[in-house]
Amino acid sequence: MLSVVVRRMVVAIVLCCLLNSSVSAAPVWQRLNLFRHIEAKRDKDYPLSEESGPWLILAVTFLGDRAEQQAHDLVYELRKEFKLLAYTHAVNFDFSKGIEGRSINQYGRPATMKYRRGKNYKEIAVLVGDFPSVDDPQAQKVLKRIKAAHPKSMEASKDKPSARPLGGYRQIQKQVLYVIDSYKRDKGQRNSQSARERLRHGPMAHAFLTTNPMLPREYFVPSGVDPLVVRMNKQVQHSLLECPGKYSVQVAAFKAQVVIDPKEIAAVESGAEKLDSHLAEAAQKAHDLTEALIAKGYQAYEFHDRYMSIVTVGSFNTVGTPRADGKIEINPRIHRIMETFGAKKIAGAVSPKTIAGIALDIQPVPVEVPKQSISAMYSRRGTWTR
Repeated sequence: MLSVVVRRMVVAIVLCCLLNSSVSAAPVWQRLNLFRHIEAKRDKDYPLSEESGPWLILAVTFLGDRAEQQAHDLVYELRKEFKLLAYTHAVNFDFSKGIEGRSINQYGRPATMKYRRGKNYKEIAVLVGDFPSVDDPQAQKVLKRIKAAHPKSMEASKDKPSARPLGGYRQIQKQVLYVIDSYKRDKGQRNSQSARERLRHGPMAHAFLTTNPMLPREYFVPSGVDPLVVRMNKQVQHSLLECPGKYSVQVAAFKAQVVIDPKEIAAVESGAEKLDSHLAEAAQKAHDLTEALIAKGYQAYEFHDRYMSIVTVGSFNTVGTPRADGKIEINPRIHRIMETFGAKKIAGAVSPKTIAGIALDIQPVPVEVPKQSISAMYSRRGTWTR
């Protein structure tokens, strides 16, 4: 019979797999969030935060005395009329300080240079989110929509000049393109598709996808355990994920290559007879061995993924000390564990040690303790999950 802990872990694995498949098979209207309520209040600001998703569309930036008001008006319009999650994000630039140039002065030191306009600038960006990845299909659709949009709040006039830094230059570009297109039409020539698309673009034609500046850099270089594997180990009492050190010593590994059929979930939950599954068998062995080691006074941990379960002993911050010859002098405590649980040699034959009737690895090895990635921690919040 499977223990309660192992039954829960196996059920969690199956449910996670089913959940992943159900998400991918969700109706289109659910995945597009067409019926999500978008708050839009004229007198409310919507500043960017880390909860706004890891990827956003930088629609446009504003600069100058009118920047804040025009950014506020655009965000309100994008939310109310376009039903898009729009935010503002202010960035301050200090051009009053000198910087080192590539040339050198008469004293042989790098020449100090200053910006021609030495003052502080506050630029306000309008961004649209929330997107889970750079290649999210919905993000690409919204990007095209933004490029082609002509918001009323961005219509410039004599009484309301645009606060876009390159707004005038962009308008001249479009006028030149229009003249070229008209000339080609008069000559019976066809313009390219890209040129025709640029003519249809609005004032946010240069929008692009970017990362959320409120999130740490580590988020976008994720390293760590797969979130699915994290959920698989959530119910484990002595999980290796909870090991405080950077390293531990693997003393046993049990392969688990067969996934339980979803139809057997009910039998697992009810505590039915032992399932014919390598996955469940490996998990049970790892759990039993961990309990046996703890009973003997060892600091033991278990860890399970899609393919195998392992048991480790000890918690260490370093494997050893580098030597002058380039090799590593192994940590004496780690070496002691490897000697304790390593295989015995009897009459020239290698015989693995056993604990509670369970065979250990022939050669224990130090392993890096798996850690949850920052991406996984943020993703658990689910604020931008589609």
